[in-house]
This record gives sequence, C-alpha cells and structure tokens, in this order.
Amino acid sequence: MENRQQISVINSVVKLIQEFNKLPGIGIKTAQRLAFHLIRMPNEDSISLANAIIEMKNSIISCDVCQNITDINPCNICNNPSRNNKTICVVEEPLDVLAIERTGSYFGLYHVLNGCISPTNGVGPDELTIKLLLERLRLTSEKLNDSVEEIILATNSNLEGEATSMYLQQLMQPLGYKITRIARGLPTGAELEYADETTIARAIEGRYTL
Repeated sequence: MENRQQISVINSVVKLIQEFNKLPGIGIKTAQRLAFHLIRMPNEDSISLANAIIEMKNSIISCDVCQNITDINPCNICNNPSRNNKTICVVEEPLDVLAIERTGSYFGLYHVLNGCISPTNGVGPDELTIKLLLERLRLTSEKLNDSVEEIILATNSNLEGEATSMYLQQLMQPLGYKITRIARGLPTGAELEYADETTIARAIEGRYTL
C-alpha cells in the first residue's frame, strides 16, 4: 500500500513538471525547479496560487471593442474618456499593450490581433481579429466625433510581424486612413514584450507614415 502511495506521489510530481513544461519559455529543468519549489511551499501558499489561477481563468474575457484581455467589458482603456480615440495602435498580443502602456508615452486606443500571419504555423488573416478591426473602423467612421484618423502598426520586427504589417497596410490604406509604423527603435527580430520602456517610447514617437 505504501509503495502505491509513493508511486502516486511521484506520478503527481511528473504530471506537474509536464504541465509547467508546456508554458512558454519554461524548459524541463526550470519546470522541475518550479515543481519542487511548490513541494516545499506552505500549503496555504500553494492553495493561494491555485485559487489565483482559477480566478483568472474564470474572470478574464476579451474586450468586445479592442480584443484585449479584461475583466470588464469594454475594458478600462476603451472606457477611458481621456484616451485619444482618433488613434488606434494595432499590436499582436495583450502583452504588447502592457509593454506600450509602461512607457507612458501613448494615449490612444488599441486593437489586439491575437497573433500574426504565419503560413508556416497555419495562421492566416482569418485566424486573427482583422475582420473585427475593419468592422470597428466602419462603425467609428459613421460617427463624426469618433472617427479614427491614424492607425499605428506596432507588430513585432520579425518576419511574421512585418508580413502582418504589410498585409494590414495594403488592406487599410485604400480606406483613407493615415497608416504609420513604429520606428526602428526596436532591433530587427525583437518582440515588444521584451523591450525596455525607453526603446518602445522612442519607437512610438518616431513612427513613420507608410
């Protein structure tokens, strides 16, 4: 009976390691360290962590306006009357919104694509929120005071990000919007979420018209 309990415990640890290993940037050794750290944690801390994950999963939704993650709908940014509703910054992921917000240099609105065009990964335009962006632009164009004037393309400076930016530019430029791209304050291949605040701020401020 004792041996069965030991095997069960070991299996539970292996399962936890496997789950950690599924997370982005977490290799098998880091997953092992995290699992054994949890073993040593007080029960109340482990329960608090588990409850925080469950609460997050139960409360997080997508904003109907910008598609960013939120716990209220529309989100706090879309609901903020002090934001500049003439400008929409298009980003790939919710983490990119956080990165730009940390700079304190951008005061417009956002649209989150929830990915980028990547044929090698089977991701095309239809898998992103591009149609929702076009519908959003159509609706705002019908409101004189809320019509969008500038769209900032802030996709990442890698192959997929550039392909996504070019696709969006070709799609929206004929509609008469001012289309700008964030400047090369970001090195080629860099991702917004890993860039420092000053670099991102300079990229936003130095954006250029396409």
